[in-house]
Amino acid sequence: MNETLFTQLVDLTAGAMLLTAVLILWRRELAVIVRVFALQGLALAGLVAVLAAHEDSGELWAIAVGIGVLRAGVLPYLLRRALAVAARRETAPLVNVAASLLAAAVLMMLAYVVSAPLVSLAPSPATRAIPVGVAVVLIGFFVLVTRRRALSQVVGFLLLDNGITAVGFLTTAGIDLAVEIGVSLDVLLAVLVLQLLTTRMREAFGDTDLDGLRELRD
Repeated sequence: MNETLFTQLVDLTAGAMLLTAVLILWRRELAVIVRVFALQGLALAGLVAVLAAHEDSGELWAIAVGIGVLRAGVLPYLLRRALAVAARRETAPLVNVAASLLAAAVLMMLAYVVSAPLVSLAPSPATRAIPVGVAVVLIGFFVLVTRRRALSQVVGFLLLDNGITAVGFLTTAGIDLAVEIGVSLDVLLAVLVLQLLTTRMREAFGDTDLDGLRELRD
């Protein structure tokens, strides 16, 4: 793969990851959020596949396939199952849509400022996309702390994990297969536990709105 095509594909897949993160921040319908998250999983798998083609690495190809199956297939499936017993819409996030999009713009600028020293150490098409991964991490954390629905917060956690994974691949040009499998299994286990907790909360209290659950405690 020549450098021009490699640069274009890295920019395309990284840009798709950032776009899907902003869309998740923008939309309130949980079913739409889960579908957009699945698209981000495909974009992350595509990014790793581009690195695999550039490095001609069979291990990276295997990781790309695994990421696609887990983050674009298994995790969205589990989220859809949790959605079947939860509220369908994020009714009242702590920050409204307009302010959230403004915050996303600020977080993206912050990501570029924070990542600049790291990019300057070894400028390349891969490292120049590091700020995008950092921006996805920051947006995921923002979703995690500003959404009220438990399922929305799970998606925020997964966004954060996708961003960390992207930064890991872009900075090292690859992660050991055993390490990625271990991390992916940890994420899968966390989502299974969160799905179980969401289902139990719905059965016990009739809702998964955190403010409503807080009122029960009060």
